[in-house]
Amino acid sequence: MPVNNHHDHNHDHGQNHNHDHELDVAHRLEPSSEGANTLHANPEHVHTDEQTPLSRTAKRALRVGIGGPVGSGKTALVAALCRTFSDELQLAVVTNDIYTTEDADFLLRNGVLPAERVTAVETGGCPHTAIRDDISTNLEAIEELEDALPPLDVIFVESGGDNLTATFSRGLIHQQIFVIDVAGGDKVPRKGGPGVSTSDLLVINKTDLASYVNADLSVMDRDAKAKRGELPVIFTSLTEDPAATDVAAWVREKLSEHNR
Repeated sequence: MPVNNHHDHNHDHGQNHNHDHELDVAHRLEPSSEGANTLHANPEHVHTDEQTPLSRTAKRALRVGIGGPVGSGKTALVAALCRTFSDELQLAVVTNDIYTTEDADFLLRNGVLPAERVTAVETGGCPHTAIRDDISTNLEAIEELEDALPPLDVIFVESGGDNLTATFSRGLIHQQIFVIDVAGGDKVPRKGGPGVSTSDLLVINKTDLASYVNADLSVMDRDAKAKRGELPVIFTSLTEDPAATDVAAWVREKLSEHNR
């Protein structure tokens, strides 16, 4: 049954949002990499995570957050991982959508998990509000799944489609995957943002479409590594690899670390 979370998302973060276009002396104006003028906002509009990081507890489920823009393939990746792990792990999924149960319905239609293992959260606002700013409804959904089912190995928490700044609270999940897709163009990794730069794993999906949208995968790889340093990047096509083999291997590795 869907869990409603109709919290208002107030964009008044204690900052003055008066749009006076006189240049404040605190703003920085400098050339961009392409030579255009770049005006840096000050103060930066940054969302912070005020939750206590989730502890790693053996014999409790590993919680993996999966976020990314609309249409990047998050739900398809969750479905692929559920199919891949169906015979070896005890799984559950919490999906987040603004006003529908679209993603949960997709998983159920495709039979990747029994209905009692899938809970839908309707966020009622910007998806990041329920995965970072007020995580209470997602926490409740996870706790109900853990209470109702046999000991779970992994719980996937899928965000609704959001922008490049969307991240999960570390009080909600242990590991976070951020999914972008090739169809968005090879510029996406260099646009950065917390999702691209700081997620535990960046998945660049739909590589089979690269030639159709003139996306250069080597450019995406270079720019992603420049933004992420040593953090891993996986290129995938669920059309060519329906088992999401490399992503599944990463989840297995994190589960092994979690259970030590």
